[in-house]
Amino acid sequence: MEYSWIFIAFTFGFLVKQINLPPLIGYLIAGYILNILGFDSGSSLQTLADFGVTLLLFTIGLKLNLKSLLKPEIWAGSSVHMAATVLLATTVFVGLSATGLKYFSDLNLNSAILIAFAISFSSTVLAVKILEDKGEMKSRHGQIIIGILIIQDIAAVIFLTFTTDTLPSIWALALLALPLARPLMGNILHRTGHGEMLPLAGIFLAFSGGELFELAGLKADLGALVFGILLSSDIKANELSKSLLNFKDLFLIGFFLSIGFTALPTLDMLGTALILAIALPLKSTLYFIWLTRLKLRGRSAFLTALNLANYSEFGLIICSVCVMKGWLGSEWLVIMSLAVAFSFVFSTFINANSHLVYSRWKSFIHKFETPVCLPEDYFDHPKGAEILIIGMGRVGAGAYKTLTMRSSKHHIWGVDADKQRVDIHKSSGRQVIVGDAEDADFWDNIQLEKLKLIMLAMPSHLDMLEVLQQLNIADYSGKVAAIARYPDDKNELLNKGVDVVFNLYEEAGAGFAQESLGLLGIDAIR
Repeated sequence: MEYSWIFIAFTFGFLVKQINLPPLIGYLIAGYILNILGFDSGSSLQTLADFGVTLLLFTIGLKLNLKSLLKPEIWAGSSVHMAATVLLATTVFVGLSATGLKYFSDLNLNSAILIAFAISFSSTVLAVKILEDKGEMKSRHGQIIIGILIIQDIAAVIFLTFTTDTLPSIWALALLALPLARPLMGNILHRTGHGEMLPLAGIFLAFSGGELFELAGLKADLGALVFGILLSSDIKANELSKSLLNFKDLFLIGFFLSIGFTALPTLDMLGTALILAIALPLKSTLYFIWLTRLKLRGRSAFLTALNLANYSEFGLIICSVCVMKGWLGSEWLVIMSLAVAFSFVFSTFINANSHLVYSRWKSFIHKFETPVCLPEDYFDHPKGAEILIIGMGRVGAGAYKTLTMRSSKHHIWGVDADKQRVDIHKSSGRQVIVGDAEDADFWDNIQLEKLKLIMLAMPSHLDMLEVLQQLNIADYSGKVAAIARYPDDKNELLNKGVDVVFNLYEEAGAGFAQESLGLLGIDAIR
């Protein structure tokens, strides 16, 4: 890859970040700029993009609860929405073909159905990126989004499998025995330790899954996903996922750049892609209405619908296959790539302040809820809480333990969006509830006047800023403490009204020294 590629990708990613937008929008623009300037994508960029998607699906598998796919809000939420989208979009495309509009006028019923099928998918890459940036992968709506995307990805793999010239090998049946290999895979992970071998082991396992599935005549991406799922229950899964984070993000830059190299568009193609982009609010609305009919709480349905308001990389792949088969004209691959790019920009904008939008419109959104919501959408209440710890990971759990030892007179509760983590804490006798502190409804159900202190021990700085915003809306008047990893994050939290900020990197050494001096009988550092 030439220096000019890196220069242009960094320049546009950097400029976009300065206006508080995700760098991926800059990478999309950079891809088109590189194409316009006459650069050839070559095989290296596509290899980089494929690496990114493979690692993405592997890390999704590491965080996936397979049983969740059997829930109606997941499988029905995905499949019925796809069917409705295909039916509605096909009807519209056939109608547009009668108007003589360029590119639509050449469509017959079969080609209209194929394009409608392609736009029924939402982007796994973008949706997961948004969730990870906000630290919401384990939240209620985050798990619903991941489940819906997995169902869609499986549908895409099935379509691609049956449209290829070769059917899966008879050896594909042997893949059903893969769960027997789980102890071996887990043993490999545990023996790699915690250093540079751990991410390498993850990359090895992800691509091993891909190679194995390709040998059996199946999609490599599906193999990476399956291998991730097999390891999801392992104690090292979370550590492995974190170790792969930067590698995955780096490789995915290649994916975003590659969209711009699909082909150079004409003005007519841009206009057609904009017509597809205009339909995104309708796609999102269909999700919201259908998910609330499946008894999801309004907020879960609303945030899920916003996150899925985009078109997918799988839509591009499906269009590419259809073009190669002669089922679609080559111009539709360019149009689809533009529509995907437009949808990424649109989805990024509407998700940037999704929690704030919900807090302002929650009364209206609640009107769409069913009288009885799903059990997972009901709130627990921290009864009599005086100190609330938001985020019960290692830092939050450590704070909880220390406070309960030294401040037994206060009612201390922990809150975390990860139900599995909460269940572990409960089994240890801790007062911890499932809750999303970025949820305006959560604070509506808390007796704020009794709270003396809220401690923000969340891993994401953006999440803590969102919680502070919700606390301001709820008129919370107590004290707030928070953690930070970097000095600029610490200063921003203090400027937002946090009373005390503990810098994990700067002050961990002081805490370590103080605990160690206790061995010498010295109570504190003066």
